[in-house]
Amino acid sequence: MQVAVNRVQSLDETRLVIDAAREFGFKGISVDLIYGLPKQNVISFNHTLDEVIKLDPDRLSIYNYAHLPSLAKPQRRINEADLPSPDQRLQILQLAIRRLTDAGYVFIGMDHFAKPNDELAVAQRQGRLHRNFQGYSTHAEADLMAFGVSAIGKVGPSYCQNVRTLDEYYDSLDQGVLPIFRGIELNADDLLRRSIIQALMCHFELSIESIEIAHLIDFRSYFASELADLREMEKGGLLTIDEQWITVEPRGRLLVRGIAMAFDKYLRTDRERVRYSKVI
Repeated sequence: MQVAVNRVQSLDETRLVIDAAREFGFKGISVDLIYGLPKQNVISFNHTLDEVIKLDPDRLSIYNYAHLPSLAKPQRRINEADLPSPDQRLQILQLAIRRLTDAGYVFIGMDHFAKPNDELAVAQRQGRLHRNFQGYSTHAEADLMAFGVSAIGKVGPSYCQNVRTLDEYYDSLDQGVLPIFRGIELNADDLLRRSIIQALMCHFELSIESIEIAHLIDFRSYFASELADLREMEKGGLLTIDEQWITVEPRGRLLVRGIAMAFDKYLRTDRERVRYSKVI
């Protein structure tokens, strides 16, 4: 698989890096895995999990490979016929959840796992979990500074992204100008929807009353279209909706990204963008 994507690193090298990090007192060890790679299947990923569990990291992130050859030129060398199907990807993700929870990890949600005493797991139990561009975090509402090409930053109610090439990046710095090429300042509706998406992704439940009080809206009339979409998911057993709560059921946690998408107005008004953020 690594040969298929032109990236090769041995398990021994990974083990050496982790051992060195522990020796030098790193607070936590995190391992990132990607599923959906060329020639990957349930059997091969199960073997990967065997080896990773032996490494005993404090956290794991398991990301779905995004094949976008039109945006990432190196991906054009990948044979799309070698990519696992959506059903195979779902089987791989289900396997990962089962294996890692059996090994003692807490399924934080979407793509993250952590040991029960890890800060992420503790924050989730205490209702303090947050999610940003890098994944789940214990630092709610913290500003995020962006350094490097294409990096995305968050300051207050605004987001910005740096230019995408090194030449542009260093040209801007040489001129004493921030290397930003686009940004957005969130309006009241953006902030409302962000709080809903955060609650669903981090805690798998949403208090309708708390949203109404915090944002001075009537939830059911404001989100009539979104609730209609969620009712279809409710029929599939992914979530439940009552007078006061929207609750993501255990089987819906696999697809919580899709549930949260119902509240993303930009995806609702531009359905074409959905293909760049596949659920599985």
